Amino acid sequence: MMKDLTKKELIGLDIEISDSKNKSEIGIKGKIIDETKNCLVINTDKGEKKVIKCNVVIKIPSEKARIDGRLLAGRPEERIKKKLR
Repeated sequence: MMKDLTKKELIGLDIEISDSKNKSEIGIKGKIIDETKNCLVINTDKGEKKVIKCNVVIKIPSEKARIDGRLLAGRPEERIKKKLR
């Protein structure tokens, strides 16, 4: 299940940061509005927050799953293409 989520489009998903190397990021909740090679941009109640993928573990309540951000590292289009091969 988690492996399938790493191959899907993340933009639009509601997430929560459940663990992070930067303790101030733990608990950030919101919708992913952009994704780069190394970062996720999350729209929260307090504005946009950028988090480094490799530093976080995200919880996706709708999927009842947690994903280590290191599995999401890399360009999103390349990660998604791997599913098609």
